[in-house]
Amino acid sequence: MTKHAVSPPSRCQRRTFMLAVPLVAFALCSWPIGGAAQAAEPGKDTPAANLPRILVLATGGTIAGQADPRATGAYKSGQITGEQLMQSVPGLDKLAKLNAEQISSIGSQDMNDKVWFALARRIQEAFDKNEADGVVITHGTDTLEETAFFLDNVVRGDKPVVIVGSMRPATAVSADGPGNLYEAVQVAADPRSRGRGVMAVLNDKIQGARSVTKTNTTSIETFNTSNDGPIGYVDTAGGIRFMTQAAGLKRATYQLPAGEQLPRVAIVYSHANMDAVPIEDAISHGAKGIVLAGVGDGNTSKPALEALEAAAKKGVIVVRSTRVRSGFVTRNVEVDDDKNGFVVSEDLNPQKARVLTQLLIASGVTAPAELQKAFTATW
Repeated sequence: MTKHAVSPPSRCQRRTFMLAVPLVAFALCSWPIGGAAQAAEPGKDTPAANLPRILVLATGGTIAGQADPRATGAYKSGQITGEQLMQSVPGLDKLAKLNAEQISSIGSQDMNDKVWFALARRIQEAFDKNEADGVVITHGTDTLEETAFFLDNVVRGDKPVVIVGSMRPATAVSADGPGNLYEAVQVAADPRSRGRGVMAVLNDKIQGARSVTKTNTTSIETFNTSNDGPIGYVDTAGGIRFMTQAAGLKRATYQLPAGEQLPRVAIVYSHANMDAVPIEDAISHGAKGIVLAGVGDGNTSKPALEALEAAAKKGVIVVRSTRVRSGFVTRNVEVDDDKNGFVVSEDLNPQKARVLTQLLIASGVTAPAELQKAFTATW
């Protein structure tokens, strides 16, 4: 681990940050990647001594991306280390004492159970051993919401965990990563962030792990919470404003299974003229559960519904979610869930319903009634 003590930003650095010039420009603006400032002399008391300790866990993603010559606007994810990211954002040393560790260097389209387990175990270790007062995770945006939800269900304690990314790479003219990272550290270092579970901080918004989802392919205004809205905002003038009270006791969390892999659960996307083939194929490949990304209120065609009924009778967990962007999936409205042994995802989208189903199966929870209680208990 490396501790960082960075000198206050010069006028040039402040101007660069405000204009959101890419990380490369920060380096050109008298901010060497190696770190320009020297650590305080031993024994000397500095203002940083009383700052909260924030552990930054880097996984790659667009926020760590660099330009690629294959096309205009093209880039490669995960090319810049977490340490370099921190050293390129002026003022972080005024917010917290920072340590950076590289967990992976991948685009989040390649996020997997192994990286999830590594993140969960390192965060839990840091909290259990009192190594950090909060954690910030740099991550690609494609699967950011799934990682956030997974960690929200396995990390114990009330210390803040903040996940952050960007829609534009570090070398873009208007990179959003530096500002997002600054605000993520700001939120993780704030005592009012305790007891709020895992949070995503991007584009001046603080959003809860359960509800946050990516809604646009390229816009920086992509992460939204359709059903309940942000839990807070980061205002450059007014600081952090939380819109809700922190929960009292954090809900029960799930133990990670032995090994490095969660049970296989498939997502099946419903569409017009759908047949049973995708469902039968998922079962043939060993799926222990199937999440239906259904039409409307989690519905699907008659052939697909009959295949799901047959799967449930064989012991496969069937969860009805929806491909619709917002709203709740309700039990026993168009589909007889009680008769068929189905579970409904409530407000969880298919990708998050899959994560919770995996954790429940791994924990030995397979009875439909108990599964439904778990889905309802997460909000």
